[in-house]
Amino acid sequence: MNIDTMGAIFEAIHHKLDAAFSPTRLEVVDDSDRHAGHSGAREGGESHFNVLIESAAFAGVSKVVRQRLVYKALADELAGPVHALSVKALAPGEAA
Repeated sequence: MNIDTMGAIFEAIHHKLDAAFSPTRLEVVDDSDRHAGHSGAREGGESHFNVLIESAAFAGVSKVVRQRLVYKALADELAGPVHALSVKALAPGEAA
């Protein structure tokens, strides 16, 4: 998937997570089409995302703290256009 063909919110999420965590793996998926017609769904998508991020920043950190760190990095998006965010945050070597 080419990041240049994705929307502005996708790009913001990708950029902020890359800058905050220097991940060795980062997958951002716009899952909005599966939620069309549901509460929080926006015309044009970019309201529901799945994120898989692997970073050394998560080594020795609990799953709850990892999630909070990701949510903090994406606070602006979560306060506005993003209705739902699923996060899988891993340390290097952990199985997805």
